Amino acid sequence: MKDLLKNIAYTGIGAAFLTKEKIEALKDELVEQGKIKEDEGKEFVNELVKKTVSIKDSLDLKISQIVEEKIKQLDIVTNDDFADLRRQVEELQIALNINPEV
Repeated sequence: MKDLLKNIAYTGIGAAFLTKEKIEALKDELVEQGKIKEDEGKEFVNELVKKTVSIKDSLDLKISQIVEEKIKQLDIVTNDDFADLRRQVEELQIALNINPEV
């Protein structure tokens, strides 16, 4: 029963977006309904919080990778690209003895 509840919580509720407060509220509800014991509830909360953090970290990483890939595909100039070009222009101005107007 405990494993079934965990699986339902992980998949049905969307563990990636649960806050600790919502997890605590779910635990309290399950304890009140007699579906889990208080000590099982604490373990349930700890496991679900860990799972939530892990899923959020994975999701953040995946989103970052997708955004970087799309930027490369669209050939958009990034801040790093712009800073590099600015540095190159300044170096050229110095080499040509031109006072930069920055």
